[in-house]
Amino acid sequence: MKVIDVEAAETCLARLVQEALDGEEIVIARGNDHLVRLVPVAAARPERSLGWVRGQVTIAPDFDAPLDDF
Repeated sequence: MKVIDVEAAETCLARLVQEALDGEEIVIARGNDHLVRLVPVAAARPERSLGWVRGQVTIAPDFDAPLDDF
């Protein structure tokens, strides 16, 4: 974990962002008080498409028939 002062963070923000993207945990502090943690935003999930298993899944004809032992 890397702790850096607010004033120092202002001058080297681009470098700190790159370090956070590389996996380094960056904490920005004022004096001895930790204020914020710089972390990368989680990657967006790919959009889901419907019907990608069409034709690969079958449902038995008696799928919704009552169960004998229920």
